[in-house]
Amino acid sequence: MKKLVALVLALVLALSCTAVFAEAKTEYNVGVLVWKFDDTYGSTVRKGMMDWAEKVGDELGVKINLDMQDAGDDMAKQVEQCDQLIGKNPDFVIINLAEPAGGQVLVDKLTEAKIPFLFYNIPPSEETYESVVKNSGAFFIGTLPREAGDMQGEILADLWAADQSIDKNGDGKIQFVEFKGVANNPEAIARTQYSEETAKELGVPLEMVTDIIVADWDTGKANDAMKATWASHPEIELVFANNDDMALGVIAALNETGYNTGNEGDPSITVIGVDATEAAIEAIKAGRMTASVKQDGDAMGEANIRIMMNYLLNGVWADGLNYKVNDDGVSTYIPYAKITADSLK
Repeated sequence: MKKLVALVLALVLALSCTAVFAEAKTEYNVGVLVWKFDDTYGSTVRKGMMDWAEKVGDELGVKINLDMQDAGDDMAKQVEQCDQLIGKNPDFVIINLAEPAGGQVLVDKLTEAKIPFLFYNIPPSEETYESVVKNSGAFFIGTLPREAGDMQGEILADLWAADQSIDKNGDGKIQFVEFKGVANNPEAIARTQYSEETAKELGVPLEMVTDIIVADWDTGKANDAMKATWASHPEIELVFANNDDMALGVIAALNETGYNTGNEGDPSITVIGVDATEAAIEAIKAGRMTASVKQDGDAMGEANIRIMMNYLLNGVWADGLNYKVNDDGVSTYIPYAKITADSLK
């Protein structure tokens, strides 16, 4: 009788294992809703996701297919793309919000369809964060909003302490302008605020000569704005830009008057950006741009893939992975780093 019971139990266990293996997936289809494809930093995250989907897939012995959708900075279009993805019944959806306040409609649709999701890079607005991320059971992968601004201010403070010749007119103050990404983006707000506040706290005498200039993260818009601002305020000695695309637009405008060319003997002013894009790094090496703050797109792309697969395979977000979960329990931050000519050496 005991032998019979043991045989039955062994058979049940074998059948259970067979069922598990039969249900194990070898291929995962993932929708990716992207704010806009032509954002330089965002492109590094997308490339990171594609590279790490292949690497992590190889590690896990599965295939990860990414279906990326470009919203073109249009929330209504992103909602339509969400509907289209739901129609394909993906295993997961990764979201880079086109509008920080627009996440709830996507959450409602994906929750009803029982498709898990996470957000990256652009955080849901403060008013919606609780319902869109925490209450929905989702996760957010981003950066600490003020850290980039703090580092911009610290870079300037180091420059000021080493050489006060950045005060071109010798009046004891640095006249500056601030180029902001967009008006209501938490990253843009924090970078704008803390670049100035941190520099002042560290002893840099700053004087803003114009209102904050909103240039939509865009090189062309920053270029046009800087041409007009530079013509009316030739006393400008410093530009803080929320991202490198705008910083490079500023530099192109300065180049037209012989500034920031990188050529020995030509005049220049201090320009500090964020993202450490390839073009910005080349500009720093060439002496046309002063510094940037690295926002690691490849690391964010990797985090998106690893945390997603951890959830799909184990039912938890970052548990067991090498990511520090924030106090809210539903987010992690990818750290920034200062990029200067000296650090590049």
